[in-house]
Amino acid sequence: MTIVKKQIPFFERYLSLWVALCIGVGILIGSTVGDHMQVLADIEVYNVNIPIAILIWLMIYPMMLQVDFSSIKNVGKAPKGLILTLVVNWLIKPFTMAFFAWIFFEHLYSAWIEPELAGEYIAGAILLGVAPCTAMVFVWSYLTDGDPNYTLVQVSVNDIIVLIAFVPLVGLLLGITDITVPYETLAASIFIFVVIPLVAGALTNKILVNRKGEEWFKTEFLPKFKPVSILALLVTLILLFAFQGPNILNNPFIILLIAIPLTIQSYFIFFLAWFAGRKLQLPHAICSPAAMIGTSNFFELAVAVAIALFGLHSPAALVTVVGVLVEVPIMLSLVALANRWKY
Repeated sequence: MTIVKKQIPFFERYLSLWVALCIGVGILIGSTVGDHMQVLADIEVYNVNIPIAILIWLMIYPMMLQVDFSSIKNVGKAPKGLILTLVVNWLIKPFTMAFFAWIFFEHLYSAWIEPELAGEYIAGAILLGVAPCTAMVFVWSYLTDGDPNYTLVQVSVNDIIVLIAFVPLVGLLLGITDITVPYETLAASIFIFVVIPLVAGALTNKILVNRKGEEWFKTEFLPKFKPVSILALLVTLILLFAFQGPNILNNPFIILLIAIPLTIQSYFIFFLAWFAGRKLQLPHAICSPAAMIGTSNFFELAVAVAIALFGLHSPAALVTVVGVLVEVPIMLSLVALANRWKY
C-alpha cells in the first residue's frame, strides 16, 4: 500500500515568501507614491477603512464557511481536550502575550523604540494574543493527523467565545497599558469582522450542504474560495506596508524586533498546551490541534481591529502584520515537532 505524504497546499506552504514579497512591494510603493496613498487612507466610515474592510471580509468569510455550529453538540464526548483549548486560549495566552510584549517593547527595546510608541506595539501584540486561530488550524490539524471532527468543535466553540470575550479582554489588557479604549469602535469591529462573516458563512454552509451535500461542499465549493482569501490577504499586506513604508525605512530592524517576542510567545504556548495535553492523557489526535489552536492566531481579525483602533500607519497595525510573516514558518516547525513526538 502506498503511503501518501501529507503536504500543506502550495499557497499556504509559501505564505511567508508571499508576505515577504508583499512587504517589499508595499514599501516600494509607499516610498515612491506615499502621498497619494492618503486618498485610500481617508475612505473611512466610523474609523473603519472601507478598502481594507472589504479585503479583510474577503479573507474572513471563506474561513467562516468551514464552521459548523451543529458540531457543538459533540462537545461532551471528550471534554478535556476542549477545556484545555479554552483555558490556554482565553485564560493564559492573552496575558502571556501582554507580558512578553511589555518586557520587550517597554524595557528591552527602550533604546530603539520611543516610550510613547511602545504602548502601541504592545497593543498590536495584545490583539494577536486575544484572537485564537480559526482557519489555518484546520491545515495544522490535518498535517499532524488531528481529529478533523474534534478540531471543528474546538474552532466552532472558539468562534462563539470570540463574540463574547474579545472586546472585554482587549479592553482590560489595553487598559493596563494606559491606552484609551474606544469601546464603540472595538464593538463595531467585532460586528463587522466576526459577526457578519460568521453568520453569512454559517448560513451558506447550512444551505449548500442541505442542497448539494457535504462532499460537494468540501471538495468543490470550499476550494474555490482559497485563492480569493489568499489574494485578499496579499493585497491587504501590500497596502499596509505601503502605509508603513516610512516607519520601516526609518527603523529597518523593527520587523526583527517585533518578530522576537511573537516567536517566543508561540513556542511557549505550544509547549504549555502540548505537555498539559500529555498530562491529561489526551490522544495525539486531540492534543495536537489543541496545542496548534492556541499557538496560531486569527491575524485577520487582529489586523482589522488594529487598523480600526489605531490607524493604518500605526505601530499596532505593523505588529499584527508581522504576526502573519512569522506564523507559517513557526507553525511548520511545530507541525514537524508534533509529528516527531507522535504517540
